[in-house]
Amino acid sequence: MDFRITGLSPEPFKPVFQLDAAALSAIGAQRVFADDALPGYPCRVSLAHALPGEELILMSYEHQTGHSPYRATGPVFARKSALTAFDAVNAVPEPVRVRLLSVLAYDHDDMIVEAEGVEGNEIEALIDRYFERVDVAYLHLHYARRGCYACRVDRA
Repeated sequence: MDFRITGLSPEPFKPVFQLDAAALSAIGAQRVFADDALPGYPCRVSLAHALPGEELILMSYEHQTGHSPYRATGPVFARKSALTAFDAVNAVPEPVRVRLLSVLAYDHDDMIVEAEGVEGNEIEALIDRYFERVDVAYLHLHYARRGCYACRVDRA
C-alpha cells in the first residue's frame, strides 16, 4: 500500500532561531551545533541528518495535537537550513531507515489502536500491515532509543 511520510513544518521554528540564549532557556530550548558524531542530529523538518557545524534548535514540540488522552509533546531537532518539510510517497528518509523505531497507530479519534517496535530498515512491511486495518487512520514514528517523535505516516 502506498504511504506518505511528512516532516514538520519549518514555520514554527523560524522565530525560535532568532532568540538569544536567555530567551531560548526561558522556553526550555537550546541552540546546538552538529558535531562529527553522525548520525546524531536528525532534523524533524527535512528528515535529514544535520551536517557537522550546522545550527539546530532542540526544543519541545507538540507533535500529537489530537483531542485525546494521547495528546503529546516531545523533544525535536530542527535545522536552521531546513526551509521545506520532507514530503514524499513511498520513500523512507535515511534518519528513519537507520534507527530503531517505535510505531504508534492512531484511529480517527486520535486514540492509539496498535504499537510496535521495528528496525527502520523494515518499516515498509509494518506500514503495510497497519494500513490494511480500517481502524488505523495514521501513524507516528518515534526514535525508540530516546523516545523522540520522528515523523508522520499517512496513506497516499
